[in-house]
Amino acid sequence: MMMTRRVGVVVTSSLLVFFAVVAAVLLFVPAFDHAVFMSIRHGSMGSSSSGAGNNTLTATHRKLLLRATEMDEPNRIPGEKCSKADIVINQGPTGPLPSGIPTYTVEIMNVCASGCDISRIHLTCGWFSSARLVNPRIFKRLHYNDCLVNDGKPLVNGGTLSFQYANTFLYHLSVSSVSCS
Repeated sequence: MMMTRRVGVVVTSSLLVFFAVVAAVLLFVPAFDHAVFMSIRHGSMGSSSSGAGNNTLTATHRKLLLRATEMDEPNRIPGEKCSKADIVINQGPTGPLPSGIPTYTVEIMNVCASGCDISRIHLTCGWFSSARLVNPRIFKRLHYNDCLVNDGKPLVNGGTLSFQYANTFLYHLSVSSVSCS
């Protein structure tokens, strides 16, 4: 009787582990291709064999990644020449100051697909401050969460402005408003 219980516990534990592994594989394996699974199951994949008796399966189709060859046009109001989506901001860490304060480089780009120059670019920037002087003609905080780019002057189509700032943390910068020139 004791042996039967022990066997039952071992079988139940083994089944639980098996189902846990199957569930983990199905939940955490990204992009599980059910079509490939079904084609393997139904034998619709090609096979080839060599004279030595080794059989190998080859897929009759394959998935290719799409290359982004052209930029998607942002949603625009009819007749609107540009939008704040035409300004792209990239920033990342650079070498620290001699005092050890981290520094960050910011690039602000005009990627307007319709060839427009964009002026009066305002960014949300919190209480932006820097231990390294930033040229106020390129970037300056006017008020809380309002920073002005390029002294309000147009950033030409395809143009990029860059600057560095030093602070203990990276500021989240995003475009709040623009004007088409």
